[in-house]
Order: sequence, then structure tokens, then C-alpha cells
Amino acid sequence: MDNFVVSARKYRPLGFDEVVGQEHITTTLKNAIDNNKLAQALLFCGPRGVGKTTCARIVARLINGFEEKAETNSLNIFELDAASNNSVEDIRNLIDQVRYPPQFGKFKVYIIDEVHMLSNAAFNAFLKTLEEPPSYAIFILATTEKHKVIPTILSRCQIFDFNRIQVSDIARQLKKIAEREGISAEDEALHLIAQKADGALRDGLSIFDLMVTFSSGEKVTFNDVLSNLHILDYDYYFKMIDGLLAESTATPLLLLDEILKKGFDGQNFITGLGEHLRNLLVAQDARTVALMEVPDSVKQKYISQAQAAAPSLLLSWLNIAGTCDIHYKASRNQRLLVELALMKMAHVNAVIKSNSEGGLKKKLN
Repeated sequence: MDNFVVSARKYRPLGFDEVVGQEHITTTLKNAIDNNKLAQALLFCGPRGVGKTTCARIVARLINGFEEKAETNSLNIFELDAASNNSVEDIRNLIDQVRYPPQFGKFKVYIIDEVHMLSNAAFNAFLKTLEEPPSYAIFILATTEKHKVIPTILSRCQIFDFNRIQVSDIARQLKKIAEREGISAEDEALHLIAQKADGALRDGLSIFDLMVTFSSGEKVTFNDVLSNLHILDYDYYFKMIDGLLAESTATPLLLLDEILKKGFDGQNFITGLGEHLRNLLVAQDARTVALMEVPDSVKQKYISQAQAAAPSLLLSWLNIAGTCDIHYKASRNQRLLVELALMKMAHVNAVIKSNSEGGLKKKLN
């Protein structure tokens, strides 16, 4: 227990080459450092868990000549959490520190996390120092909410926008870590964890640690991830679509009953069904198959099922699912609303056929 370190800390990147999914940022920063053209005020923006603080620490080490990829705590690197140090007094203390040149290394680097939490008075107190810092001072501000940072601060910073990390990149990184730790993990399980992480590698690593703990260090399986994260299996949606294609109302209703009895929420189901229908639509064209963020084995199932449904039918179903999702929270009988949507879907094909036959008869007459 004493020696356990969570994966997010244990595998925190120590060099730009290890940062996942932010090549546009790491390349720019590396070139700026190599060519001695690094701005003195940087603003790192983006969702949580995508590498903002990590990149700030890497920059701090590299510009001070700490070339070795080892965590170096030095008197030159100061980290401030603006969420809890957001007053004018805190910023004044920081400005007082800036006045003294570094005792060791070339630069003093100030990393201010969650900078949007600073009060307006604190922002204003910081303006002059940020605009004309001493030659040895570098300020790296990080925020998840750029729109809350006042324009006068934004105009004084070089802004770097971090992306949400792609599911495939997170899954690949999880696989590398599993191999390093000697843990057997199914590709489908890692892909599901990556999807649940919602673009944040740190969240993905936390879920991975949870699943490894559950499996007692043995194999991380797809079914274990499904049950622990309370995610509905893809197979339910494939069975649902098969029932709808057969124009059966019984199959979808029975499947819905089984899903609800397992404790899943009706709105989560209808949202998932909409996502499934969207995937079937993109699976109908070889050029758009890559837009599906699912494991390769599941992609083949989508491609196979997509051949059985016309695009017009899928669009009609998607429209019904979207309408149900919109009205779900306001409905007094939410189960009936979802059931009604499924019954409509089951009979859409018959309505389309009868309309087309009616139109044909009119033309013949």
C-alpha cells in the first residue's frame, strides 16, 4: 500500500515525445525552446486531464537545462493553485517573488493552475507584471475555462489550445501501460475505458487503475468493465435493431424491459440507441467508417447490420429517438414514452411501404 502510485502519476510524461494527442502543442513548444523564441507569458487552455500542467512542467525543466527526463523539484519552478490562492494578496506575494533573480538555472517559471478562478482585482494586479516581466521570469497559466479569463490577460499571453484526446490514442496508451505493468487486458475493454474517459487521459488512467484493482491484477475483461462502469453492452443495441428490422414490437419491448430491470436509465438507453443508429449510418459508406469510435471487431458488426437497413429508415428512427430524448425529462410516464418510440420505429417501415405503394397506385390511375 505504501508503494502504490496511481498510473496518472506513475506514467506522467517527462518529455514532449511522451505527451499523448497534443502534437500541435508539443511541436510548437519544442521549436520555440530550441530556437530561443519562447514567449514569457503562455496560456494553456483545454479540457481536464489532457496534459496542460504536464506540458508546463516539461517546459520549465527544458528551459532550465534539465535535459534528463527526471522529475526535478527546483527553487526555479513555482506552482500556484489559483482556485485556493485567488486574492490580490496572493498575487502580490507572487509579484514580490518575481523581483528576485533565480539562484540556480536560467529562469524562474511560475505555473498558475485554474487561472480563471482569480478574482478581477487579482487579475488587474497581475497585468503589469505579465506584460513586462523580468527577462528571467516565465509565466505559464493553465485553465479549463478560457472564456472566464479577462481579455486584458488573454491579449498579453501566447495561447495554446489543447484538444480532447482521441479514443484510439487513449486506448493505445492504456495498452502500453498494461504491457509495462504485465497486466493482460482485452482490446475491447481498453477501448471501452477510453470511451468512458471522454477525451481525458487522466480519467482513463483512473478507470484503468480501478479495473486492475477489481481484477486483482489479473485479466481486465470487456465484461468486467461493462458491469463495473454500468455501461450497456453493444449487443443489446444490435438485438434491438434486428427486432426493429423484423418489424416486431415484442422484441424491442422485451429487450427494453430487460435493460430497465438491470438498473439502466431509459434516457441513457435512448441516447445510446441514437448513437448506435448514427454509427449504422456512417457504416454504410467506406469513407466514413473511420468516424466510428468503436473497436475493430465491433466495426464489422456495424458494417454487417448497416447493409440490412436503408438510410431513409435509419434517419426516420434517428429522428424518433431524438424526439424521445428531447421530451424524456418532461414526461410523466417516461417508460411509456420510450416504449412508444420503439413501437413507432417498428412500424416506420410499414408506413413507408404503404405510402410508396399508395403513390404508385395514384400514378397508375
